[in-house]
Amino acid sequence: MKVGLEKLENHEGIAVKVLLDSGVTGLFMNATFAKKKGFKMEKLKKPLLVQNVDRAINVGGAIAHQVECNMFFKGHIERTRIDMCSLEKMELILDMPWLAAHNPEIDWEKGEVKMTRCPPICRRRKQERGEEEARKMKKDEDKETLRRLVPRQFWKWRKVFKKRESERMPV
Repeated sequence: MKVGLEKLENHEGIAVKVLLDSGVTGLFMNATFAKKKGFKMEKLKKPLLVQNVDRAINVGGAIAHQVECNMFFKGHIERTRIDMCSLEKMELILDMPWLAAHNPEIDWEKGEVKMTRCPPICRRRKQERGEEEARKMKKDEDKETLRRLVPRQFWKWRKVFKKRESERMPV
């Protein structure tokens, strides 16, 4: 399965291979992968000791950093913090608490995951994201309209051509 992660500082999107693991109790990203892709890592105040499934200490040592990013999957959007550790071949692991919170429909035979039962916060974020994108598109359209309608020599006074300014009388 793949999800999209968005870096908060530059909004760059990255496709990431994910393992859904109901035996894990944390969201984990491969630290080497995170560095290679340029994720901004935040140092934890206190490192966390992590054990593998076989109870051995992870070869990467304690978790000392985490990444905050937006995660996207088939209409699902969420802001999340992911701990950095050594994952060998995996890029990202989603844990049991994440699975319980989002309760995805999983068809093991077809290998399909559907995000139909997310908590309300996920739907609100999706709606807010859509509204934010609509505002940005409107702003871009307004700039383009201004450039198209106002001759270049008057662009330095473009403020007076904006809708709000054009609807009031000068003082």
